[in-house]
Amino acid sequence: MRSLHICEVIKTLDVGGAEVLLVERLLAAPPTGKRYTVVCLRTATQELSGRLRSAGIHVIDLTSCPRWLRLARLAHVVRRLEPDVLNIHSPLPASFLRPMSQLRSPRPTLISTVHNVRYRLPTMVLDRATGWLDTRTVAVSPQVARARTGRRSRGLSVRVHGVHLAAQRRWAARSEQTRQEWNVSPNSFLIVHVANFHPQKNHELLIEAAARVGERDSRPVFLLAGSGPLSARVTRRVDELGLNNVRLLGHVPDAARLIASSDLLVLSSSYEGLPVVIMEALAAGVPVVSTAVGGVPDLIEDHRNGLLVRPGDPVALAEAVLRATHPELHARLCEGARDSAELVDISRAADWFDKLYDEVCS
Repeated sequence: MRSLHICEVIKTLDVGGAEVLLVERLLAAPPTGKRYTVVCLRTATQELSGRLRSAGIHVIDLTSCPRWLRLARLAHVVRRLEPDVLNIHSPLPASFLRPMSQLRSPRPTLISTVHNVRYRLPTMVLDRATGWLDTRTVAVSPQVARARTGRRSRGLSVRVHGVHLAAQRRWAARSEQTRQEWNVSPNSFLIVHVANFHPQKNHELLIEAAARVGERDSRPVFLLAGSGPLSARVTRRVDELGLNNVRLLGHVPDAARLIASSDLLVLSSSYEGLPVVIMEALAAGVPVVSTAVGGVPDLIEDHRNGLLVRPGDPVALAEAVLRATHPELHARLCEGARDSAELVDISRAADWFDKLYDEVCS
């Protein structure tokens, strides 16, 4: 019996939530003989694609192709690969590849993995118009399954993904070294935020909250890792407020180590799917203060492994951060985070997908 060939298609292979989930799952795939190829439309760094290639996974990057030609090139590449299963992680490529795949014989089995609770309206319309061609749809959290992006999808299943627990625990054990690397005083309470600078992440809300925190407690230090179109705007706001407790680091390779070395992860998003950074925090035993959006409440239980606040409220976010710095509460939240780590073990998701691919091809 020949091995199954699985083609995973994603819009980018930059360091974002959906991309990291895909890479971590493939690196944890059980050795059942399946062949994997990852195709992306573009990538700005080689961080994730390099990890895949180092593990022997074939990566096809279409960045060098003219932008206006990429979807057509994508269809050509997928047709040439002749996969048994086509798992598409981004709605726009999915809307194009679904009808194109019907022109091939034999046709690949189509699966869509949905990572977010919101798309732009034209993308949503195209996704809805072609989604009936899928055999199965996988939502990465119950909240995503209930959202418009997942609701009424064909053969819908929910599968929470995860991260490598052992890797995060190793980084946590080296937290003192990481703190020294970033010149964080041993007496500081380190708060980390890892996200690209896009409107969804609402960095300005975080900056307003950090200003309020700094007025009342000099110990918290906020390290913000990430890049994107709004980084200059956020930098100006930090300068306007004269915040000495906020540092913008830009893109940080292996930012999971920064999370593992922190006392607290904070998330200020307006909407989310199921953020990878929260999984990385729990895997390292780091509690979370976050807006209660998307799939965050599926993993963060208020006052057990983190604190949840309503989105868009800098006062509420600041108060939650200040409460989380109290030693007794912080110790309890850390214990809850450690107890939650098994929920985000990537090996469970990798085994589940391996069985799913066998099932849809049987």
